[in-house]
Amino acid sequence: MHEKLKVFRYHVWANKTLLNHLKELPDGLYRRHLESVFPTISDVLAHIYSVDNTWFSIMSHESAETIYAAMVNSREEVSDATLDEFEAYFAIIAARYEAFILNQSDLEAISEYPLPRYGVLQANYNDILMHVVNHGTYHRGNITAMLRQMGYAGVATDYGFYLLSERCGYKPS
Repeated sequence: MHEKLKVFRYHVWANKTLLNHLKELPDGLYRRHLESVFPTISDVLAHIYSVDNTWFSIMSHESAETIYAAMVNSREEVSDATLDEFEAYFAIIAARYEAFILNQSDLEAISEYPLPRYGVLQANYNDILMHVVNHGTYHRGNITAMLRQMGYAGVATDYGFYLLSERCGYKPS
C-alpha cells in the first residue's frame, strides 16, 4: 500500500471518529454559536470538507474555474448538513482520493499547480496529500477547543490512536 494512502486513511478515520463523537453529544451542539476561530463546529466541518474537495480538484489538474467552483459548491453542499450527511459527504470525497491515489504510478513526480491567488505551486502528490491530512488535523484540534469551550470533552484523533485502532482494536471514547 502507498504510504500516503495509509496516512490519508488516518485522515478519514479521524474525521469519522470525530463525527461519531459529535453524534454522542446533545443534538444541535455542532451548530451552537460561540466566539472562536469559527462561529460553529458545523462551519469547521464544512471548511475541512471544502478544502478536501478543493485540493482534490487542484491535484487533478482541473481548471482554475473548476477549482473555484469545487470550493464554492462544496461549501454550499454542506451548509445545512446533519452529522450523518457530513459523514456521507466525507465518505464520498475520501473514496475519490483513495481511487486517485491507487491509480497513480508515481506519487513523487513534481507537477505545477497554478493557484490563482498565490502563484504556481511546484509539488508532488505526496506533498498535497500531506497538506490535506495536516489541514484536517489542525481543524479537528479547533473543534476540540470549541467543545471544551462549551463544556464538553473532545475525542482522541491523534495518529497514534489511529494506529492503536487499526492494530489493536482500540476504540476512542
